[in-house]
Amino acid sequence: MDQDMKDSMLSALENVIDPELGIDIVNLGLVYDVELDDEGVATVTMTLTSMGCPLGPVIVDQVNTALNELPEVKSTNVNIVWNPPWSKDKMSRYAKMALGVR
Repeated sequence: MDQDMKDSMLSALENVIDPELGIDIVNLGLVYDVELDDEGVATVTMTLTSMGCPLGPVIVDQVNTALNELPEVKSTNVNIVWNPPWSKDKMSRYAKMALGVR
């Protein structure tokens, strides 16, 4: 997969907003990796802000919807991982400013 495709996938994922924080999952630092194989299967490796996040299924559904809008993507797999654990240090400068985090 080339960098342009990776950038397109990450751009699409910027439309997935964490319902609790109101910031997209890319700027929150929840997306660790995106891949697209030759058959058009997208794989997203990501985490959630907490293990007990009740909105996890909603976010996963939104990830599927966002990536399936790309013509190259035929199906999507979302792998939720807990290692490395998420922390506010993974957030972009934009997300930190929007949430008032230092």
